Amino acid sequence: MDPVAHALSGSAIAAAGLRRVTPLATAALLIGAVVPDIDGLILLDDYAALAHRRGVTHGIAALIVLPLLVTSLLLLWDRWVRRRRNPDARPAQAGQLFLLTALGVSLHLFFDWLNNYGVRLLMPFDDRWLYGDVLFIIDPWLWLTLGGITFLTWSARRMALVAWATLAIVLSLPMFLSELVAPAARILWLLALGALVVIRLRWPALQMGSHRVTRLTRIVLLVAAAYIGANIAGATAAREQVRAIASAQGLEVNDVMVGPVAINPLRGNVIVQSEDAYFLGQWNWLGSPRLKLERSALPSLMQDPRTQSAAETTEAQNFLSWSRYPYARVEVGDDGYTVHFYDVRFVDFDDAISGPSVELNRALEVISVD
Repeated sequence: MDPVAHALSGSAIAAAGLRRVTPLATAALLIGAVVPDIDGLILLDDYAALAHRRGVTHGIAALIVLPLLVTSLLLLWDRWVRRRRNPDARPAQAGQLFLLTALGVSLHLFFDWLNNYGVRLLMPFDDRWLYGDVLFIIDPWLWLTLGGITFLTWSARRMALVAWATLAIVLSLPMFLSELVAPAARILWLLALGALVVIRLRWPALQMGSHRVTRLTRIVLLVAAAYIGANIAGATAAREQVRAIASAQGLEVNDVMVGPVAINPLRGNVIVQSEDAYFLGQWNWLGSPRLKLERSALPSLMQDPRTQSAAETTEAQNFLSWSRYPYARVEVGDDGYTVHFYDVRFVDFDDAISGPSVELNRALEVISVD
């Protein structure tokens, strides 16, 4: 998921009562919920970055290593800064900080598994990618639930209200700039934002430490969990139905993806993988028929000798280690060929998310890689 959702998940869990477990509990949850993305700071070229992202810092070993590092830093802060400023302050507890950070990291890994980008949860012991295909990488409905309760918990000060208003405007942009958003969804979004404002005006004393907010937070977290659970169940059912329908149409089905789309959890982008081609389509729970598959296949060309020669380059290897549904396009030139690598998941974003272009001569020897 996006960094905003990760941060809000940690803050919402803290607001549900865990912030009282130990001093610096909220910091542990927040940092734990975002720290796995530290791998994004590694300065690598585009294709090497794809090969290493969501790897070691997103695997089961990270559930121990990252909490140990974060806990150590928080304890140093607690001793040399926080308690020097206030010698009477209750010291933070190492064990609780470790467990809270581990909870934050676990939330991060779970949220990343939910989308179709994937995560390597078994690293460093196994580098296979795992995919939930449940939620789009940016989900405004999670922003609304998790962010709403965080707003009610930490918005008592006027300066905080200014910051929250700015954030609300920024997070609302996808709802009103995207052509994919239905008018009903926009109305629901505005009503929810209005309800949050009314609650804040009606109970201005709501703030961190309020048992009323704690109870409300737990209810909202149950709603968010139900939303995620319903999407998991829906995604599983959709995959089974697509597989059955495609097989009934006489297609050879090796794998199926019903990828989540932005804003609307009732729709999905469909990929049916056969031996050497892909069939693309759309899924709509409210449509009739629910599945619409394109008649023409998208050939993968991964077994083409030209593609196999191009795939031996380091750049292509890095891209293919990340790619889930790879395919290639081959351009024939006067002196050779140019092989372009892509992933079907992002067929609509080929210019933004694409693999290397490898130039070959007639003997299929690599001339250059772009």
